Amino acid sequence: MIDMKEFEKLFKEHQEKSRQGSAQKFKGGMADQNEKTIAYHTATHLLHEALREVLGEHVKQRGSNITEERLRFDFSHPQKMTKEEIEKVENLVNEQIQRDLKVTCEEMDYEDAKKSGAIGLFTDKYGDRVKVYTIGDFSKEICGGPHVTHTGDMGRFKIKKEQASSSGIRRIKAVLIKD
Repeated sequence: MIDMKEFEKLFKEHQEKSRQGSAQKFKGGMADQNEKTIAYHTATHLLHEALREVLGEHVKQRGSNITEERLRFDFSHPQKMTKEEIEKVENLVNEQIQRDLKVTCEEMDYEDAKKSGAIGLFTDKYGDRVKVYTIGDFSKEICGGPHVTHTGDMGRFKIKKEQASSSGIRRIKAVLIKD
């Protein structure tokens, strides 16, 4: 005979361990966490907000992959970006890097984070308490981190490629160039 209370308890423990393991393994789409990947991760926040400002608020992150060499950022948008839009996004991101904005983290209840205007992605993976990363007066997102403390040392942001990923989803590949 199966002890259902014991089964449910163990099942909940298993779910929690799996969730924590996934959160750790895929933290911010990063392969590993070093100075370069942390800078690229912070750049995805700047890119996300720049895309929303240039293309519209319909833009939502649909995934990211970060290595030491580049960032890949998938987002919702119905058509190919124009050369002018790409330049505007690049310039907006580089402007924020040059402003040497302070990056702060605050822990709060998920509902309070939403009320504060923080952008939340993949909402099913959030618990009751979340970290909200704010980059100066430019970007505010719910995220697990890690991030740079100031944007000034990140390097120059350059979009290398913008292409379709799937229906209604575009993909940007970009690099940070240290001059």
